[in-house]
Formats: sequence, C-alpha cells, structure tokens
Amino acid sequence: LILFCPFFFPFFCLFFFFVLFLSYLVMPFMGTDLSKIMKHEKLTEDRIQFLVYQMLKGLKDLKPGNLAVNEDCELKILDFGLARHTDSEMTGYVVTRWYRAPEVILNWMHYTQTVDIWSVGCIMAEMITGRPLFKGNDHLDQLTEIMKITGTPTQDFVQKLHSQDAKNYIKSLPKVQKKDFASILKYANPLAVNLLEKMLVLDAEKRVTAAEALMHPYFEPIHDPEEEIEAEKYDDTFDNMDLPLDEWKRESSFV
Repeated sequence: LILFCPFFFPFFCLFFFFVLFLSYLVMPFMGTDLSKIMKHEKLTEDRIQFLVYQMLKGLKDLKPGNLAVNEDCELKILDFGLARHTDSEMTGYVVTRWYRAPEVILNWMHYTQTVDIWSVGCIMAEMITGRPLFKGNDHLDQLTEIMKITGTPTQDFVQKLHSQDAKNYIKSLPKVQKKDFASILKYANPLAVNLLEKMLVLDAEKRVTAAEALMHPYFEPIHDPEEEIEAEKYDDTFDNMDLPLDEWKRESSFV
C-alpha cells in the first residue's frame, strides 16, 4: 500500500550486488527537502498552502528534513520512523524535538493520528515565520516553550496523562495564559492562523484531524476531494509475532 501512495516517497526497483553484499533502491529525484528550502528562501503564501495540503494527505513522523520537494513544489514524505499501529506502546523519544506533540514529550503510551497534526502545525508556522515555533533545548524545555504559547493545561487535561511524573511536573508549572496566535504570526493569512489554532492544541482529543483540516477554508482554492485518498486499514497481524527465522521466511513468501 505504501509503495503506491502518491504522497509517500516511492521506489522504482531494487538492485542487489551479491558479490559486495550491497543493495540499492532506485527512487525518483526530488532535488531537495523542505528544511533546506526554508533555510534559503521565504516561502510565498500559495506555496505554503500547497505544501501543507500535501502533508495532510500523507502523514507520519513529520519534520522538514523528512519532506522531499521538487522544482514543481511537489512534496513526498521520506521516513517511516513512526509508521505503526497507533495502539502500540512507544517511548517519548521519537520525532525531532521541535516538532514533537505534547503527548509524545509527556510519554503517553497510546498515541492517536493527531500526533502528526501537531507536527504539521509546527512546520506550517515555521514556513510562515522563517523560524521554529517551539525551539526547546531538551524535552522539558520543549514543553515549557510550547506552554508559553498554548498556556498551561487545564486540570481535565492533566487527569488524562498516564504518567504520574508528567502529572506532577505539569502541576508544578506556573500558570501561563494562552497567547493570541495572530500576535505571534504577524502579517499571516487569518485563515492560516485559524487553522494553526486548531492544529496546535495541547489536548490531542480536541485537536483537528487530518480530514477536518483538509476541509478548512484555508485550502478552498486547491481543495480536491478526489485526491484526498483514505488508505486501507493496515494489517498488523505480523508486527508483534515472535517466530523462528524459518517461519518468518515462509510467512514473507506469501506477502
């Protein structure tokens, strides 16, 4: 399924050099990645709109360096570091720090798909301002940087946390009021600001989903429902199985 998704980086063929024990993947040439583009130029409104629209159509473990871009502003997602079932147990040390959702930093053990929406929001804000929105030096400083803008969470949010250490840390923080996103993103399209306010929500359960974000008025000029493909549910039958090597070989021969 991943190989044929138009929003992920495909590969055309695989070459093996058995003498040298080497293998090579042949992939399309994209030219650069979003991280390099943002370092060298100010992105226009229409390019930001088009790039974010493409991100929302194919999500996982997002950061600018994982997003290949060609000269036609077409975007492909490169890495699959978090591409697994959302109910799986994961540690908090995933996704480059500046783009981590709060639930990743706080080490929630059950992530939802909206973990990626936070990353899209961080990247979108960086494209607008030209600098990272939340630039923490470590995971606790990252959380502090986030709350300088989102404000400290409510008691209802704290009760949802699985980690008692996380609860205690949040309760120890001084109360901070939520900032007006328009004051941070000066001169930005008001629709872009409104979308970011829906993406960068501390509570993952209240954060906009990818499907909802794609329907936002910000994307009205380029919105095309026929291109917004919903992938089939991934079959994770084999992901957590503990089988002998010979059995794995037999199973893989049928894939």
